[in-house]
Amino acid sequence: MANRSIGLPLFIAIVAISFSAIFVKWSDAPASILSMYRMILASFFLLPIVWRKRSEFERIQRKDWMLLILSGLFLAFHFVLWFGSLKLTTVASSTIILALQPLVSLAGGFLLFRERTNAAALATMGIAIIGAVMIGWGDFGLSREAILGDLLSFLSVIAVVGYLLIGQQTVRKVSHWIYSFCVFSFAALFLFLFNLAASTQITGYSKHEWGIFLLLAIVPTIAHVINNWLMNYVNATTISMSILGEPVGATLLAVLLLNERLTSWQITGGIFILAGVFFFLLKQQPAHSKKSGSG
Repeated sequence: MANRSIGLPLFIAIVAISFSAIFVKWSDAPASILSMYRMILASFFLLPIVWRKRSEFERIQRKDWMLLILSGLFLAFHFVLWFGSLKLTTVASSTIILALQPLVSLAGGFLLFRERTNAAALATMGIAIIGAVMIGWGDFGLSREAILGDLLSFLSVIAVVGYLLIGQQTVRKVSHWIYSFCVFSFAALFLFLFNLAASTQITGYSKHEWGIFLLLAIVPTIAHVINNWLMNYVNATTISMSILGEPVGATLLAVLLLNERLTSWQITGGIFILAGVFFFLLKQQPAHSKKSGSG
């Protein structure tokens, strides 16, 4: 497929995932409830595809199930922490910190699997960390809540990296659809149990809130589906570059739809983070043009 042909679907994916933060901001429901219903509904929408691929469940061994459960737990943590972050700080600060994911993944890969790195990768990590500190410093002048929101966003990055690192072995045995369904379902279960333990109101939400639950389950999921399909035509580095589009897209949408205003610290720190992650991804070795074992 020509590069020109992937431009439109890649753009759609970036816009779709950028709306996730906006939907959270539009909701008054607790972060744990937003996360729970997103996972429940996303799992439900995957059911028709999962039913067609149900034979793949036979490939999952007991050890794999344990990893899927743990991966679901980390994904639940990710959504609760990030949605909680959006309740406390701006879309710009919260989403730009999410762009640190490739660098946190690099650190996790080194600590857990002793994956090698180089001076250039460490340098780009340093640039991005400077940017994150600048955003935090700027938000410190806004409120303590904003600083806590930044911290929750960073912790959500660690959680999502844990989810990816734990599941990277299992996902090779089954299609992306089966893997996603299992992890989403386990995440939904953990979130449901958490809400019960915390005595959080589970039912009785307005039509507006249910509309947000549905949008969260559908729109960002479209981005994941598009990226999964694009992996059949382009390498993983190209797809990874789209992570830089989310904070930019989400910030622009927040300015237009939420009337959020950017501070000079946010802008400067954001530039440092985007530059650091951009050069880091640019240095990565491209993956194979075809992704095996996915559907």
